[in-house]
Amino acid sequence: MHAPLYAINGASRSDDVSAPSVSARSKIIVLEVLSDDQMAALREHHDVVVLDASLAKTSPDTFNTTLMHELSNAHALIVSKVKMTEALLDAAPQLRVIASVSVGYDNYPLEALNARGILLCNTPDVLTETTADVGFLLIMASARRAVELSNLVRDGKWTQSIDEQYFGTDVHGKTLGMIGMGRIGAAIARRGALGFGMQVQYAMASPKPALEAELGARRVELDDLLASSDFVCVTVPLSSETRHLIGKRELEKMSPHAILINIARGPVIDEAALIDCLQRGGIRGAGLDVFEQEPLSSSSPLTRLPQVVALPHIGSATHDTRRAMAQRALDNTLLALEGEPPLSAVNEPHWTRKG
Repeated sequence: MHAPLYAINGASRSDDVSAPSVSARSKIIVLEVLSDDQMAALREHHDVVVLDASLAKTSPDTFNTTLMHELSNAHALIVSKVKMTEALLDAAPQLRVIASVSVGYDNYPLEALNARGILLCNTPDVLTETTADVGFLLIMASARRAVELSNLVRDGKWTQSIDEQYFGTDVHGKTLGMIGMGRIGAAIARRGALGFGMQVQYAMASPKPALEAELGARRVELDDLLASSDFVCVTVPLSSETRHLIGKRELEKMSPHAILINIARGPVIDEAALIDCLQRGGIRGAGLDVFEQEPLSSSSPLTRLPQVVALPHIGSATHDTRRAMAQRALDNTLLALEGEPPLSAVNEPHWTRKG
C-alpha cells in the first residue's frame, strides 16, 4: 500500500485505501469541457473518464448514480458546475484532489474536504481581467441604458431624436463603491479610477494601502459607501457571512440615483428585496451577471424591468479565459497527483507533504 500523498491537519484517507504513487496511473474524472490537447496531456499518464455535467440537471438520478459509481475508485476530479455533497465524497474513498474550474468554491464543503484530506484547487488570476471587463460593461450599460435603448431600435420604436425620458447618467467623474477589494474588485477599481476619473471607495475588505496610493481610493464603512456611491459594485465571495449581505436595509441606504452591480454570487443580494426596490424606484437601476437561481427564470420580474441589465453569468466566458481556466485546473490536478504543490489551492495552508 502506498502512503498518502498529503495529510491535512493530521487527517488522511482511510488506511484500507491505497493512494496513487507518483508512478501509478491515477483515475481522473472530468466534468468540464477540455480541449483535445488538454485531454491528451491528462491521458498520457492517467486514466480519464469524461462525464456530461449537463445531465446533473436534465437527468439528475442517472447522473448521480453514474458519478458515484465512477468516484468509487477515482483519485482526482475536474469540475465546476456540480455541487459536491458529503454523500458524493463518501462514495470517493480514494479521492485526492478536486480541481474546480472556477475562482469561487461555494459548491464544495470545505470542512468535509479537510476532514477527508482532500485537496481543493481553484483558478484565480487567469480570469481576473476578463471578469473585471464584464463588471465595467455592466456599469456602462446600466448607466447609459444601452440594452433598453438597443431594444428600442430593434423593436422599430426609434422614430425621433432621443429626449430626456431616455437619457442616461455619466460614469466619468462619479463615485465608485467597491464591496470587496480582491483581485477582481481591484481590477474594476483601476478601470474606474484610471480610465474614467472615478473616485473609488471600498468596504468589506482589509486595508489596501498600495491600492489607496495608486488609485486615490479610501476605505469606508459599508453604510457610508452605500449612501455616498453613484455605483455600488459587489465582488465579495459567497459565504454564510455574505449571504444576503445586500438586503432591504442596505438598499434603502443607497441614493435613488445609484446603480447596483453584482458580479460576485447571486445570493449575496436578497433578490426579492432588490426587485421591490427597483419596482419602487428606490435606486436608478442594476447590472447583474449572477442570480440567486441560475438560469434565471423567465418569470422573474428582473427580466421585465427596463432599468435592469441582466447577463447569463458570463464573467469569464471568453474562449481565451475559459481555456486558461481549464489549463490551470489541469496543471493543479497533475501537480497534486505527482505529489507537488499545486499552483492555486484553496486549503493548501493546511497541507504538508508526506514522506
